[in-house]
Amino acid sequence: MLRQNLGEDYVVALNLAQTTPQWLRDIGARPMKLGLDLRGGVRFVLEVDMDKALEQRLTSASRDMRRELRAERVAIKGIKTEDRGVVLHFADTDTRNRAQNVLQGSMSNTFNLQSSIDDQGPALVLSYNDATLDEINSYAVNQNLTTLRNRIAELGVTEALVQSQGASRIVVELPGVQDTAEAKRVLGRTANLEFRMVAEDADTYTGGIPPAGTEAFPFETLDGPPVLLDRQAIVTGDKVTNAQTGLDESGLPEVSITLDSAGGKLMQNATRTAVGQQMAVLFIENKQRITYEEDPATGETTEVRTPYAETKVINRANIQAVLGSSFRITGLDSSAEAAELALLLRSGALAAPMYFVEERTIGPSLGQENIDKGLFSTQVGYLLVFAFMIIFYRLFGVIANVALAVNVIIIIAIMSILGSSLTLPGIAGIVLTIGMAVDATY
Repeated sequence: MLRQNLGEDYVVALNLAQTTPQWLRDIGARPMKLGLDLRGGVRFVLEVDMDKALEQRLTSASRDMRRELRAERVAIKGIKTEDRGVVLHFADTDTRNRAQNVLQGSMSNTFNLQSSIDDQGPALVLSYNDATLDEINSYAVNQNLTTLRNRIAELGVTEALVQSQGASRIVVELPGVQDTAEAKRVLGRTANLEFRMVAEDADTYTGGIPPAGTEAFPFETLDGPPVLLDRQAIVTGDKVTNAQTGLDESGLPEVSITLDSAGGKLMQNATRTAVGQQMAVLFIENKQRITYEEDPATGETTEVRTPYAETKVINRANIQAVLGSSFRITGLDSSAEAAELALLLRSGALAAPMYFVEERTIGPSLGQENIDKGLFSTQVGYLLVFAFMIIFYRLFGVIANVALAVNVIIIIAIMSILGSSLTLPGIAGIVLTIGMAVDATY
């Protein structure tokens, strides 16, 4: 009922109510954070698409090469990206040698340059070195970690754990959340945005093969012919530093966007000569298509995940003035759409697509059982140590027991102040501390 009536403006998820006594809340006390094994919740493992991260970096690098060679008046016959590098073709060997000299200074730390001749003539092959490949992989994981943390923080989910696992995986634990579908929504869609110019002949395009240098994408409403856009993006979502929702002069929802200095300069250069033309916002959402295949030999059914991207134009508008670091996106259908778009922009863009490869739900009843057993073991351990110290050391044993109780209180207090999450191994550590610390106390 809540989901139906509140609509898309809210995230409705199963959670646990706070049981901190009122007198503790009155003095500013808050409950200790509990880990996934004690509180229950959901756990996801996401795989970062490293091939896509490399492809995106190569596309950006090829644009830089083309721009640098154009500035030095070196003509390129053709350029294409391969698995780990870029291949440039030239009309003759002299032009290739000039291009190699130009790129040697700026690209030698990133690429290995090699001259060759293939079926298309003289070529220059630039392949990423091992250090750069490691840097790309590390950046993709770290950027996605930051983006996921920002999205979770923006949506108010507390006590979440987001950390890397291995070279290309990220683990997300959301204590208290019991609905995996809603948890996936909390994480936000693995999407990105691109700002592109609408092609000059877009109004006459009705379908078919797009002209050279352009791409066709469906409009969000899916009504009418697709929108023809320039292939090269002006700015991508990773240049956005802030995005806020609001209302325009007509009372319709809008998103006010602020770019960083590099993004503002790119936007200014692109729109300086494009006043009166149209710019579009392209929404790219990376998904997985899950199918099941049966092995005829063993009869076992395996899950096959095929990544694909859904792209659509969510906005196109006339450029009324030269744009800089701040501008607005208008023409959005609803306030919910504007809020979600602002969230995606504000929390940062993913450096590479991610896909859910594992999801697990831990019920709150299991977590409560762990808490009860942990508290029981702690109480039994303390009582046994207390009795032992009284019997063998009498008055000094009483003093040692008081000091031991203070020790446990200080441990819990420091964990609470630091915001550390209490887990089942943590309870076992406290029980062990009771047995070991009494000797030092005595």
